[in-house]
Amino acid sequence: MDLTDEAQIATGLAQIQSAANRLHCVINCVGFLHEGDIMPEKSLQQLNSDTLLRYFQVNSISAALLAKHLLPLLNHSDRSLFATLSAKIGSIGDNRLGGWYGYRASKAALNMFLKTAAIEYSRKSKKTAIVMLHPGTTDTQLSVPFQRSVPAEKLFSVERTVRQLIDVLASVETADTGSFYAWDGERLPW
Repeated sequence: MDLTDEAQIATGLAQIQSAANRLHCVINCVGFLHEGDIMPEKSLQQLNSDTLLRYFQVNSISAALLAKHLLPLLNHSDRSLFATLSAKIGSIGDNRLGGWYGYRASKAALNMFLKTAAIEYSRKSKKTAIVMLHPGTTDTQLSVPFQRSVPAEKLFSVERTVRQLIDVLASVETADTGSFYAWDGERLPW
Protein backbone atom coordinates (compact mmCIF):
# COMPACT_ATOMS: atom_id res chain seq x y z
CA MET A 1 0.00 0.00 0.00
CA ASP A 2 1.08 3.58 -0.54
CA LEU A 3 1.39 4.98 2.99
CA THR A 4 1.06 8.53 1.68
CA ASP A 5 -2.55 7.74 0.72
CA GLU A 6 -4.80 7.37 3.76
CA ALA A 7 -7.49 5.60 1.74
CA GLN A 8 -4.97 2.90 0.79
CA ILE A 9 -3.94 2.53 4.43
CA ALA A 10 -7.57 2.09 5.50
CA THR A 11 -8.30 -0.37 2.68
CA GLY A 12 -5.10 -2.36 3.23
CA LEU A 13 -5.67 -2.71 6.96
CA ALA A 14 -9.33 -3.61 6.41
CA GLN A 15 -8.13 -6.45 4.17
CA ILE A 16 -5.71 -7.59 6.87
CA GLN A 17 -8.46 -7.35 9.49
CA SER A 18 -10.73 -9.57 7.39
CA ALA A 19 -8.04 -12.29 7.54
CA ALA A 20 -6.80 -11.69 11.11
CA ASN A 21 -8.72 -9.75 13.71
CA ARG A 22 -5.59 -8.75 15.62
CA LEU A 23 -1.91 -8.12 15.14
CA HIS A 24 0.91 -8.56 17.64
CA CYS A 25 3.79 -6.84 15.87
CA VAL A 26 3.92 -4.22 13.14
CA ILE A 27 7.23 -2.82 11.91
CA ASN A 28 7.02 0.21 9.63
CA CYS A 29 10.17 0.56 7.50
CA VAL A 30 8.97 3.33 5.19
CA GLY A 31 11.33 6.25 4.76
CA PHE A 32 12.53 8.79 2.21
CA LEU A 33 15.92 10.53 2.02
CA HIS A 34 16.62 11.09 -1.68
CA GLU A 35 15.23 10.36 -5.12
CA GLY A 36 15.95 11.77 -8.56
CA ASP A 37 17.22 15.32 -8.12
CA ILE A 38 16.18 15.48 -4.47
CA MET A 39 19.11 15.25 -2.05
CA PRO A 40 19.39 16.38 1.60
CA GLU A 41 19.80 20.14 1.86
CA LYS A 42 23.12 21.47 3.13
CA SER A 43 21.95 25.08 3.58
CA LEU A 44 18.81 27.16 4.02
CA GLN A 45 19.20 28.39 0.41
CA GLN A 46 18.45 24.86 -0.82
CA LEU A 47 15.07 24.59 0.95
CA ASN A 48 12.12 23.95 -1.34
CA SER A 49 8.56 23.71 -0.09
CA ASP A 50 7.60 20.81 -2.39
CA THR A 51 10.61 18.79 -1.21
CA LEU A 52 9.86 19.58 2.43
CA LEU A 53 6.26 18.46 1.95
CA ARG A 54 7.49 15.20 0.39
CA TYR A 55 9.77 14.53 3.38
CA PHE A 56 6.94 15.10 5.83
CA GLN A 57 4.39 13.17 3.77
CA VAL A 58 6.55 10.04 3.62
CA ASN A 59 8.60 10.18 6.84
CA SER A 60 6.10 11.62 9.32
CA ILE A 61 2.47 11.79 8.32
CA SER A 62 2.32 8.28 6.86
CA ALA A 63 3.37 6.68 10.17
CA ALA A 64 0.86 8.77 12.13
CA LEU A 65 -1.92 7.67 9.79
CA LEU A 66 -0.76 4.09 10.05
CA ALA A 67 -0.95 4.35 13.86
CA LYS A 68 -4.47 5.76 13.51
CA HIS A 69 -5.70 2.84 11.43
CA LEU A 70 -3.76 0.13 13.31
CA LEU A 71 -5.43 0.84 16.65
CA PRO A 72 -8.29 -1.70 16.21
CA LEU A 73 -5.85 -4.44 15.19
CA LEU A 74 -3.42 -3.81 18.05
CA ASN A 75 -6.05 -3.27 20.76
CA HIS A 76 -6.49 -6.68 22.36
CA SER A 77 -5.60 -8.52 25.57
CA ASP A 78 -2.17 -9.74 24.36
CA ARG A 79 0.99 -7.66 24.28
CA SER A 80 1.42 -5.84 20.95
CA LEU A 81 4.07 -3.66 19.38
CA PHE A 82 4.19 -0.98 16.72
CA ALA A 83 7.76 -0.06 15.76
CA THR A 84 8.77 2.50 13.17
CA LEU A 85 12.18 3.20 11.73
CA SER A 86 13.25 6.71 12.58
CA ALA A 87 16.78 8.12 12.50
CA LYS A 88 19.17 9.51 15.08
CA ILE A 89 19.49 12.52 12.80
CA GLY A 90 15.91 13.36 13.86
CA SER A 91 17.05 13.91 17.45
CA ILE A 92 16.89 17.64 18.17
CA GLY A 93 19.16 17.20 21.20
CA ASP A 94 21.80 15.35 19.16
CA ASN A 95 21.94 17.79 16.21
CA ARG A 96 25.51 19.09 16.13
CA LEU A 97 26.13 19.29 12.37
CA GLY A 98 23.08 21.05 10.93
CA GLY A 99 22.03 20.51 7.32
CA TRP A 100 19.66 17.87 6.01
CA TYR A 101 16.77 20.15 7.00
CA GLY A 102 13.84 18.24 5.52
CA TYR A 103 15.00 14.79 6.57
CA ARG A 104 15.94 15.90 10.09
CA ALA A 105 12.71 17.82 10.63
CA SER A 106 10.51 15.05 9.21
CA LYS A 107 12.14 12.44 11.46
CA ALA A 108 11.77 14.75 14.49
CA ALA A 109 8.10 15.16 13.54
CA LEU A 110 7.77 11.38 13.17
CA ASN A 111 9.11 10.97 16.70
CA MET A 112 6.66 13.54 18.07
CA PHE A 113 3.69 12.05 16.21
CA LEU A 114 4.42 8.58 17.57
CA LYS A 115 5.34 9.74 21.08
CA THR A 116 1.94 11.46 21.15
CA ALA A 117 0.20 8.40 19.66
CA ALA A 118 1.88 6.25 22.33
CA ILE A 119 0.22 8.36 25.04
CA GLU A 120 -3.20 7.91 23.43
CA TYR A 121 -2.60 4.19 22.87
CA SER A 122 -1.68 3.81 26.56
CA ARG A 123 -5.27 4.83 27.35
CA LYS A 124 -7.03 2.97 24.51
CA SER A 125 -4.79 -0.06 23.88
CA LYS A 126 -3.07 -0.61 27.21
CA LYS A 127 -0.93 -3.57 26.12
CA THR A 128 0.56 -1.87 23.05
CA ALA A 129 4.03 -0.36 22.97
CA ILE A 130 4.92 2.13 20.24
CA VAL A 131 8.65 2.67 19.71
CA MET A 132 10.87 4.46 17.22
CA LEU A 133 14.12 2.82 16.09
CA HIS A 134 17.38 4.18 14.72
CA PRO A 135 18.83 1.32 12.65
CA GLY A 136 22.30 2.78 12.18
CA THR A 137 23.73 3.22 8.71
CA THR A 138 22.55 0.20 6.74
CA ASP A 139 23.93 -0.80 3.37
CA THR A 140 20.82 -0.04 1.30
CA GLN A 141 19.93 2.25 -1.59
CA LEU A 142 18.92 4.89 0.95
CA SER A 143 22.48 5.20 2.27
CA VAL A 144 24.54 4.50 -0.89
CA PRO A 145 25.23 8.18 -1.74
CA PHE A 146 26.47 8.83 1.81
CA GLN A 147 28.56 5.72 2.58
CA ARG A 148 31.98 7.24 1.68
CA SER A 149 32.36 8.85 5.09
CA VAL A 150 31.01 5.89 7.09
CA PRO A 151 33.68 3.71 8.74
CA ALA A 152 33.40 0.07 7.62
CA GLU A 153 32.49 -1.12 11.14
CA LYS A 154 29.59 1.39 11.24
CA LEU A 155 28.07 0.33 7.90
CA PHE A 156 25.73 -2.54 8.71
CA SER A 157 24.46 -5.23 6.38
CA VAL A 158 20.69 -5.54 6.19
CA GLU A 159 20.93 -8.88 8.02
CA ARG A 160 22.94 -7.34 10.86
CA THR A 161 20.54 -4.41 11.15
CA VAL A 162 17.55 -6.75 11.32
CA ARG A 163 19.20 -8.89 14.03
CA GLN A 164 20.11 -5.82 16.07
CA LEU A 165 16.63 -4.29 15.84
CA ILE A 166 14.92 -7.61 16.66
CA ASP A 167 17.14 -7.80 19.77
CA VAL A 168 16.04 -4.29 20.78
CA LEU A 169 12.38 -5.09 20.16
CA ALA A 170 12.63 -8.30 22.19
CA SER A 171 13.45 -6.23 25.27
CA VAL A 172 10.68 -3.64 24.83
CA GLU A 173 8.00 -3.71 27.50
CA THR A 174 4.63 -1.99 27.41
CA ALA A 175 6.00 0.61 29.85
CA ASP A 176 8.60 1.58 27.19
CA THR A 177 5.92 2.94 24.89
CA GLY A 178 6.88 6.22 23.27
CA SER A 179 10.63 5.53 23.49
CA PHE A 180 13.28 6.18 20.84
CA TYR A 181 16.01 3.51 20.62
CA ALA A 182 19.24 3.11 18.70
CA TRP A 183 20.24 -0.18 17.08
CA ASP A 184 22.27 -1.10 20.19
CA GLY A 185 19.40 -0.53 22.65
CA GLU A 186 20.55 2.94 23.75
CA ARG A 187 17.69 5.35 24.41
CA LEU A 188 18.15 8.40 22.22
CA PRO A 189 17.46 12.01 23.22
CA TRP A 190 14.57 13.88 21.68
